[in-house]
Amino acid sequence: MLEDTGERIIPEKMKVTSHMLIEHLARYHFANLFLKGKVLDMASGTGYGTHIIAKRTVKLDHVIGVDHDKDTLAYARHNYYHPKSSFVQADVADTHLLEKIGQFDCIVSFETLEHIREEEQFLSNIYHMLKPGGTLILSTPFGKGRHQPCGNPFHVHQFTEDEFKSLFKSYQKTTFYYQNGALIVPEKLLNHEKFPIGIVVCEK
Repeated sequence: MLEDTGERIIPEKMKVTSHMLIEHLARYHFANLFLKGKVLDMASGTGYGTHIIAKRTVKLDHVIGVDHDKDTLAYARHNYYHPKSSFVQADVADTHLLEKIGQFDCIVSFETLEHIREEEQFLSNIYHMLKPGGTLILSTPFGKGRHQPCGNPFHVHQFTEDEFKSLFKSYQKTTFYYQNGALIVPEKLLNHEKFPIGIVVCEK
């Protein structure tokens, strides 16, 4: 049986009122507004989000969930089978990831960046694996900044808002959103409110 590490989302073991569960599900349903074609779910975990994409994305060809942990992937394959999805074991910062799984029309990666020490390689992988004209949707929690302690033992660090916004200058268009629980709002509607999570939608 798959163990709960403290950050892993296992919907079957969580209450429907769980703030963390609601937050994670909301991001995938939000992403479905932008997804089409061949989709990559980077750091797909237990597979619930990949399954949401497979079931809810109207113009989907196929979605691949990538995770490094074989037990987590076994759980995903058993609990979240769908004919339009598959799961692959790989490191999201692998320098040969492009050669292994190819390019995609859309890439999603939620609450991954703060876990990755090889940040530049991870972001480079995403950029090169995204087809020209493709869409990236990525999220991360805000914190004190790069190389600063964040109080979460599972995170390398948590970016400031400005640091996060500076990571996507290579894209043709970026739109920033902010999340608090199930609520996701575009930057222009913030009204100086502080939201704990940033989401970017990039067009290459």
